[in-house]
Amino acid sequence: MSFVPHAARAVLSAAALALLATAAQAQTTTLKIGYATTKESHYGVGSTVFCDEVEKGTQGRYKCQHFPNSALGGEREQIEAIQFGTQDLLNTSTGPVGNFVPEMKIVDLPFLFRDYDHARKVMDGPIGQDLLTKFPAKGIIALAWTENGFRQMTNSKRDIVKPSDAAGLKMRTMENKVHMDGYRTFGILPTPMAFPELFGALQQGTVDGQENPVPVILSSKFAQVQKHMSLTNHVYSPALLLLSPKVWNKLNDADKKVFLEAAKKGAAAQRKKVNDDEENGIALLEKAGMKVTRNVDAAAFREAIKPAYVNYAKEFGADNIKKIQDVQ
Repeated sequence: MSFVPHAARAVLSAAALALLATAAQAQTTTLKIGYATTKESHYGVGSTVFCDEVEKGTQGRYKCQHFPNSALGGEREQIEAIQFGTQDLLNTSTGPVGNFVPEMKIVDLPFLFRDYDHARKVMDGPIGQDLLTKFPAKGIIALAWTENGFRQMTNSKRDIVKPSDAAGLKMRTMENKVHMDGYRTFGILPTPMAFPELFGALQQGTVDGQENPVPVILSSKFAQVQKHMSLTNHVYSPALLLLSPKVWNKLNDADKKVFLEAAKKGAAAQRKKVNDDEENGIALLEKAGMKVTRNVDAAAFREAIKPAYVNYAKEFGADNIKKIQDVQ
């Protein structure tokens, strides 16, 4: 029997522990997740719950590093990075997604959804789930529908009650043809611009206004550079949790299930944060000095957008639009 001195045993134990630690580190894959707003925003909340669930479900083999505030670029650039495999995850609005997956554009139609209940039923039901299956062919994995919220108009000039009040305003929009075509029917001058450039453009008066859901207006501190907000609810803005196929293809079936379940929980948390922000955020924006117009003439806006719907029907099919509108 060979004798190992106590000191040597200690050295061997330390070496063994170091090896184990190195092996554990090697087994942990850190995924980069990006989004446009702060870590405290609805995007940050949904992403954090998703990442925590993934880490828990894979026993720490996968974890996330967060890149909030467009740290990895605008949403369009980040979608490209997902395709190339240089970015792992993205929680994004659907704004630029139609440029990659054309079938997606239908959910961006103005005044398509009645309320949150209607929108969420469509996304969680057959129509929304079928749309998620269109992504792999474009080099993207769509894990789940998250949420951005109903979009509202803000500007530095005047209250908007009816479409004619919006006429002539230079309004920053997403790089989204469906939105831009609709807004032109209100007389707005749509000005596409990447989100990271928006605060500066509003501050300098390059654009008069912008349109985003309350959670974004709140987390981006737009009350500092915009005096008027109108609760137009003109577009429901869904969002998506996207994953690079480079990551997805390395996952075993059990881990894929973990990622999909985690995405559902992240989406639920993100929707809850949207609800909370809608409930409390308007009062906070008023406190920050914004004048909020609640009595918007929705009927006048719906009437004004009819010419755009003639073209939408040609592009997306009147039946497909009606199927979404008919969901109860």
